[in-house]
Amino acid sequence: MSDALETAREVLRTEADALIALAEAMPDDFTRVVDLIEGLAGRVIVTGMGKSGHIARKIAATLASTGTPSMFVHPAEASHGDMGMIGSADVVLMLSNSGEAAELRDVIEHTRRFSVPLIGISSKPGSTLMLASDHHLTIPALPEACGIGMVPTTSTTLTLAMGDALAVALLRRRNFKPEDFGVFHPGGKLGAQMVRVERLMHPNVPRIDPDAPMSEALLTMTAGGFGIGAVVADDALMGVITDGDLRRNMDGLMDHAALDVATRDPLTVPPGMLAAQALALLNERKISVLIVCDGPKPVGVLHIHDLLRAGVA
Repeated sequence: MSDALETAREVLRTEADALIALAEAMPDDFTRVVDLIEGLAGRVIVTGMGKSGHIARKIAATLASTGTPSMFVHPAEASHGDMGMIGSADVVLMLSNSGEAAELRDVIEHTRRFSVPLIGISSKPGSTLMLASDHHLTIPALPEACGIGMVPTTSTTLTLAMGDALAVALLRRRNFKPEDFGVFHPGGKLGAQMVRVERLMHPNVPRIDPDAPMSEALLTMTAGGFGIGAVVADDALMGVITDGDLRRNMDGLMDHAALDVATRDPLTVPPGMLAAQALALLNERKISVLIVCDGPKPVGVLHIHDLLRAGVA
């Protein structure tokens, strides 16, 4: 086994053990912090210096994407004008493993002067940060995974995990749903999966009267271009005719009326369904097209190609 591979496994085991230790010794203030943020009128201002600053940016982004208004403020920039980003309705979440980073002191003093709640994340309970904080999310003081005790590895992993724990606890408190998540992720593959059927469906439904002869029904289906026709009476869907229905009724097909050939009580989807759920139905039934119904009324046609083009797969 190579030295590099053994080192990698050692690092991962060290950090994994640290995460377990954190899970078994969560700080008493954690629930109080969740309560505070849940009822917050303003934003969570996340700040930290150096490697803690990089972790702070990620925590702020995770909170914001899961329904908790949040932003990162660089502590050094705060000392030169950005302190105005911290409002009286906000709460400050400050990250520092040592709790003694000099650049944090102006922000700490600002929170004390203007009674802005301060939440500290640090492994040093007696540090300047933790002594000044209103709430303490203390992480275990465990060895860094670097082997020389200086490179932020275990400590940053624990801090990041604490931020994830906060975000997930808050989203569960708020009953945050996949569609809520999609509001904050409109781009890329994730955004495509959160799109609803109504965004991708074709509004022109090939409508066929139940008593229409099949010669007329075939013309309507061909003109629609979807390989499907909706048999509709009084603005309500009675059935659908697909290419499969045509093949199953080939014997004497032209002697039948549309409703005789149609599949009664067909599978439909509502316009508000997530596109990813509609795709799962198409795959499960091994079909390529669906009628979209708002109650009994057909309002659109959804084809699997529309879902694939939108990147829903």
